[in-house]
Amino acid sequence: MPRYMVERAFQDGLCIPLDERGASACAAVVDANAKHGVTWVHSYVSRDLRKTYCVYDGPSAEAIRAAAHDTNLPVESITQVRVLDPYFYRPTGD
Repeated sequence: MPRYMVERAFQDGLCIPLDERGASACAAVVDANAKHGVTWVHSYVSRDLRKTYCVYDGPSAEAIRAAAHDTNLPVESITQVRVLDPYFYRPTGD
């Protein structure tokens, strides 16, 4: 399954309460994503809470965009990515 980095901008900052409301909001995103065959892997949040960089697995960028539309999440960009592991290049020695 292809992997994507989704950049989002939140003008007023991202606010997910650390209680049942926040858990419910995240669960709603997971459920909406599943309808499009999309999996939210994890996200990075900027210190000022105005940007997120979210890692998703999904069949296409269009599926991720459709899932975002269903959950009213903004999308600045969607980029297909792959992992670059720096330890892959490390000599193991004989």
